[in-house]
Amino acid sequence: MFHWEGVTEFVAVAEAKSFTAAANQLGISTAQVSRQIGALEVRLSVKLFYRTTRKVTITETGQIYYNHCRQVLDGLAEAERAITDLHQTPKGRLNLTAPVTYGENRIAPLVNDFVARYPELEVNLTLTNQIVDLVAESYDLAIRLGQLEDSTMMAKRLASRKHYVCASPGYLAAFGEPRTLSELDRHNCLRGTVDFWRFKEKGKSRHVRVTGNIRCNSGWSLADAALKGIGIIQLPDYYVHTQLEAGRLIPLLDRFAAPDDGIWAIYPQNRHLSPKVRLLLEHLSNGLS
Repeated sequence: MFHWEGVTEFVAVAEAKSFTAAANQLGISTAQVSRQIGALEVRLSVKLFYRTTRKVTITETGQIYYNHCRQVLDGLAEAERAITDLHQTPKGRLNLTAPVTYGENRIAPLVNDFVARYPELEVNLTLTNQIVDLVAESYDLAIRLGQLEDSTMMAKRLASRKHYVCASPGYLAAFGEPRTLSELDRHNCLRGTVDFWRFKEKGKSRHVRVTGNIRCNSGWSLADAALKGIGIIQLPDYYVHTQLEAGRLIPLLDRFAAPDDGIWAIYPQNRHLSPKVRLLLEHLSNGLS
């Protein structure tokens, strides 16, 4: 059984470097602080502080003990805040950012549902494909797609997205279906902002250079071109899933499909998430799964 007597007083003295200052902070007498520290030293059979008439200095053993006690007290404070948060209604300003297309189609509707549930919130949702500095620009949360760069941010995986290579039945009837990655050279591959498509072959990632007569930074535009029989596309599921289900686009090269990308929520490192951010994370995770 852990004995708490003297621990709070010990941590207060270690941080204030003064018995009197610690006593004032705790709202008790200096004599009581001294008695508690003395009893703690007896119980542990160690000296925790060097005391002189002018200053108090923590011992090497005391420093080790302080490091552990500080973590324990921080954990208790965190537990109390977590319980308190359960009874608080999210309110105040909430700043988040997401990529444009994914934000419009998936994130914004979920955020709107969240605000409808908690009308005391004021939400600022910025849709941009630029990587913003969350701390410098005061964002609580950002949605990121794909591979995350190394960062000091915390990250929570909310869902996954799959990329499909597909074409219309009309295009395939006219030009045939590619069966291998090398056969893409003979096809009109409609590109976005990069010249490579991602695949997995024999257990390894592979990037295949493709060419075609349309390049556009809009996935919707590329999907429309594919529906009109112009060429083959590789796009994330949310651009094409409806057309695939309806048979207006046909999936290709499934056996070479790249692993699914992650849909991530990232937020500044913080031991304690505010109720509004924590609840929004849960809401997005449930809605996207």
